Amino acid sequence: MNRLFTLLVTLALLGPVNAPAQTYNVDPSHTTIQFKVKNFGLMSVKGVFEKFKGTVDIDETDITKSKVDVSIEIASINTGINMRDDDLRGPNFFDAVKFPTMTFVSTQVEADKDKLKVTGNLTIKGVTKQITLNVEDPKSLPGDRNRGVTATATLNRQDYGVSAGATIADEVVITITTELVKQ
Repeated sequence: MNRLFTLLVTLALLGPVNAPAQTYNVDPSHTTIQFKVKNFGLMSVKGVFEKFKGTVDIDETDITKSKVDVSIEIASINTGINMRDDDLRGPNFFDAVKFPTMTFVSTQVEADKDKLKVTGNLTIKGVTKQITLNVEDPKSLPGDRNRGVTATATLNRQDYGVSAGATIADEVVITITTELVKQ
């Protein structure tokens, strides 16, 4: 009887076998949301979005049940050239006054060897299309409270009505590097 009691107390202290998903916040001070697009077919123009927020729910027992939800402020675009940034914020491109944010909400997470494929709905200028982020498997950082993640995707800007600029390529490469901080 004493052994049974000890076993039950030990199991209770260990917690549930199927732990719930852990929620992580995107850490703005350790995150870069970068894009790259060819201009004149010769050079790549790079830029970043500087203001965003998001959460990632990671289910360790079943990674396919994990979820991502991110919102990015369009007006925070920065390519390093003010005149170009103002044009990108304007109605010819993102129309930040009418559409102040873009969002990504995951719909599916798949394990693919040592990487993840996170498919979801990306909404830009009121247009929602499905994209897939190729994510390096989230790695725990020292202390087990944070995770480092790198994700990449390619999209067609025309699909979202970002169509001004005949010298600009349609293909846009997105690279996200982030540190996720456990809530």
